[in-house]
Amino acid sequence: MAENNVQVLIEGFDPSKVEAVNNFDKDWKEVYGAHQNNSIIQAPIIGIEKLLDKPCAVVGVGKIRGYIPLEFTGAANLRHLRAMTGQSVAFKVLNYDREAEVFTGSRTAALDHMAAITLKKIEVDDEIIAVVRSVSPSFVRADIGGIEVKIPLEEIRYGWIDDLTEEVKQGDHLRVKVLEIDKEKKEVTVSAKALQDNPWLRSIGRYTSGNEYVGTVSGVREYGVFINLEAGVDSLARHLKFQNVKKGDRVLVRVLETDQQKEQIRTRITRVL
Repeated sequence: MAENNVQVLIEGFDPSKVEAVNNFDKDWKEVYGAHQNNSIIQAPIIGIEKLLDKPCAVVGVGKIRGYIPLEFTGAANLRHLRAMTGQSVAFKVLNYDREAEVFTGSRTAALDHMAAITLKKIEVDDEIIAVVRSVSPSFVRADIGGIEVKIPLEEIRYGWIDDLTEEVKQGDHLRVKVLEIDKEKKEVTVSAKALQDNPWLRSIGRYTSGNEYVGTVSGVREYGVFINLEAGVDSLARHLKFQNVKKGDRVLVRVLETDQQKEQIRTRITRVL
């Protein structure tokens, strides 16, 4: 029997609230379609539950809950899986139970499918997007289409980076250049820095020995103090004898030596501003 939807004017009427009633069927259509066509869908990990005493990632496709067993998540362990919660992940639908309103999926199957496509398409020197999955102080793990890449701190940008977690966040989209491809091992090396203009080329002759310049402390290590002179150009100075400096301090430095080939400047702090 056809629905009898009478259109009248109602004060406070919000069409989106009426449409939301049908979202459940739309969600199931997406799940059915993915299963029938062996296609990939994406949804956020909204929790971790145990099924048959095995931890599973819980994903939400609208109002439908899906379960991805730990061994099919690509996570090395439960701790790694916890770090993935809140992130959107790709997966294939393995099976479903319409009565229980749940389905099971596999992220590893989706990643394998995506990786095969990526390896066919990319070439060395290509420019692609890498989506950051996790960040540590010294490197980033990112996805370039089913393939995890590890980008070390020194390949993020020019200049001293004190702590990478202050520069890059989970979910960031980095534009990177493909440097190497090993199709047998499914390994790809990329660099964000390789797509950036080298600031040292602009700074040639700008910082000369014996002259003094204002900079900002960008990092303090046991072997010295890094001072940022301009975007992407940092010098290294020895520690002060009677005074400590900290990150963010403005200082005046005297240039002791410049090495354009090694892209290094050695300085001495003459004053803390």
